[in-house]
Amino acid sequence: MLVAAAVCPSPPLLVPAVAAGAAPELDAARAACADALGVLAAARPQRLIVVGPAERDRRGEHPPGTAGSFRGFGVDLDVVLGAGPAAAEAGSGESPGRELPASLAVAAWLLAHTHWTAAPVSGLGVGERLDAERCLRTGRGIAAEDGRVALLVMGDASACRSLKAPGYLDERAPGFDKEAARALGTADVAALKALDAELAYELKVAGRAPWQVLAGAAEEAGLGGELLYEAAPYGVGYLVAAWS
Repeated sequence: MLVAAAVCPSPPLLVPAVAAGAAPELDAARAACADALGVLAAARPQRLIVVGPAERDRRGEHPPGTAGSFRGFGVDLDVVLGAGPAAAEAGSGESPGRELPASLAVAAWLLAHTHWTAAPVSGLGVGERLDAERCLRTGRGIAAEDGRVALLVMGDASACRSLKAPGYLDERAPGFDKEAARALGTADVAALKALDAELAYELKVAGRAPWQVLAGAAEEAGLGGELLYEAAPYGVGYLVAAWS
C-alpha cells in the first residue's frame, strides 16, 4: 500500500561537491527536497523505494546497500543507498557490482544528507523510454506489495527551457512543464498517466517514466499533493512535490 510519495529532481548538481561554486544556486531546491523527505518520514513507511530514470543497460532493481559514485562528474565522492551520512561522504574507491544510475545516486545523497532512518531503502531504475502502460503496471505492482510503502521519485522536467539548455530552446517546453507541475502538485494521477511519452522524449524530460510509475502506484491510494518547488535553472525544469 502506497502511503506517501516525494518527487525530486535528479541533477547531480544537487550535490554541492559536484556543483562546487554554483552550489548556492540550488539551496532552495535542496531545502524543498528535505521537506518532501520529511513528509515521507512522517507517513511511517515500512519500506522506501527510490524510482529514477536509468540508462538502458543500468535499469532494474537495486537492493539496500548498492553503491553509487559521482566520479564520472569529476568528484571523488561515493554514496550508498540507504547508508548514513558518514558512508555517503566517504570516497572509498570503486565498488564491486553494478552501480546506481546517476538519478539514484543523487537520491542516495539526499537521503544521507537528511539522515534518513525511517525505513529500509531500495532502488528501481526505469528506462527513460519505457512506455506508459509498463510504467503504470510497475507502479501497480509496488502498490500491491504488503505493508506501508513510500516512494521517492526522481527525475527532471524538460531540458529545453532556454537557449543554453541541454536541449536548446523549445517553445513546447514551458507548457509541458506547467502541466507536469500542476499534476504533481495536485496528485492528479489521470494527468500523469496522460503525459505524452514521445513529446517528453523530444523535450528531454527525464522524469516522465518515473512519474508514471508513481501514477500507477497511487491509483487507489487517495493521496493529496503539494508543489514545494518549481524553477528552471540552467534551462532545465526542476520540480519538488510531496504526496500524503
